[in-house]
Amino acid sequence: MNPLLARIAAGHPGANTVFRVLFSLIFVVAGVGHLRKPAGIVARLEATAIGGQVSALLPATWLVMATGALLLVAGLALLFDVRTRVAALVLMACLVPITVSVQLEPGATGPLFKNIALLGGLIHFALAPHAVNASVPTSDGGPGRPAAAPEVL
Repeated sequence: MNPLLARIAAGHPGANTVFRVLFSLIFVVAGVGHLRKPAGIVARLEATAIGGQVSALLPATWLVMATGALLLVAGLALLFDVRTRVAALVLMACLVPITVSVQLEPGATGPLFKNIALLGGLIHFALAPHAVNASVPTSDGGPGRPAAAPEVL
């Protein structure tokens, strides 16, 4: 096995950073796509079985633009390790409705399982203590979460 891959598999300290950076890019690119070309995404949404119901609540163009802004901002936060847990939760809040409204259509199993995998990665960043703000130095100068405060009696 490649020595670099072996170190990453063994828990290399930079592995989480590489994962976070590469993982965030899909959300950044999707956010830009929603904002630059909303008409195609609106058409896909309105073509789904649930699209009419969703559009009855709020205009589809507004939903696509708002989702694009959230994907972009939260994707950038994840990319730069800023409020990582909050960014992951916001991205989950975007991803679940997208999956339910668009990806559950017949013949969309590829995108459906891609979104399920993305949800797994977001759960990692939302829940795993070692995955959150690993680049922020602690009070002792090391990476990761600050040391726990001493117990007061």
